[in-house]
Amino acid sequence: MADKFIEDKDNKINVDTQIEGKTGTIDFNLLKSGGLIKQRQINMFTVRLRCPGGRVPLSKLEKIVEVAKKYAGDYVHLSFRQSIELPYVDYRNFKVIYEELGEADQKVASCGPRVRVPTACSGCEYNPNGLTDTQKMVRLVDEKFFGHRLPHKFKISFSGCPIDCARTSENDLGFQGAVKPEWDEETCIGCRICSKACSEGAIESDAETGKPIYYPEKCLYCGDCIRSCPTDSWKEKVKGWMVRVGGRHGRHPIVGHRIAEFISDEDVPKFIEAIIKWYEENGKEYGRTRIGVILQILEKWKDFLSTMREVFKDRILANPMSPTKNEIHF
Repeated sequence: MADKFIEDKDNKINVDTQIEGKTGTIDFNLLKSGGLIKQRQINMFTVRLRCPGGRVPLSKLEKIVEVAKKYAGDYVHLSFRQSIELPYVDYRNFKVIYEELGEADQKVASCGPRVRVPTACSGCEYNPNGLTDTQKMVRLVDEKFFGHRLPHKFKISFSGCPIDCARTSENDLGFQGAVKPEWDEETCIGCRICSKACSEGAIESDAETGKPIYYPEKCLYCGDCIRSCPTDSWKEKVKGWMVRVGGRHGRHPIVGHRIAEFISDEDVPKFIEAIIKWYEENGKEYGRTRIGVILQILEKWKDFLSTMREVFKDRILANPMSPTKNEIHF
């Protein structure tokens, strides 16, 4: 489809570096898949950089600034998915930009129907709320799955706690850190601190003893009771990842819901492999369609759960909710 606001007369250019395995005359769509996004200005592109988890070492950042000053506009853009973007890049500078960024091992990202660069919060490294190591997992996922081709785009995010800064319910696949608490009555002094710390009403204090009354159905597994207990009477019973599948934002958002709880770090890549394999096999008949749309089809949802239970048994929830529409326009 022609876009009258794009000033270039053609939708192709001739490049002297390899993009998506090709050189020479390449169309704008293929360039976009390679992280080179056409702007409306003639010959101008935005170069999207690969920044897994939003973390950029200073050595790479210095090189990015150096390259941006030489070949881009007078600012960089921080995308909503934690990428650094260099706008106003002339396509004739693609090769030298790749070469100079490569000196700091800074890679260009990608768009198109594939696994995208994963996003993440800071996790447990320095955030007091963090329960799980999101940055460790995002590096693993980026190295193992980035660029894997699928029927449509596939976004993965990691949040370290139930605050869910990385919005796991809005991604095709989301992992959110959680900890299930366990109470030791013998060491409890009935100080009532845990009930005050719990903002969900999952813990109340006995009127006479002050000891906690726990309502697990209200618990978000945030660990506030564990952190606040002065006698360590609240302890970690199990820690892991809540897994949500089928979310997306955009014109017609979809909310992805939990399919599994307290998945270990070791099981995260296994979950991703199983889910993208199912998507590969079942997405073909629907063309360019996100997994969350397909999973709203009842028979596909049942098949998906059955397939996941073959691999993960009872770690899949007994009756999880399929992705649901979150219409914002109508």
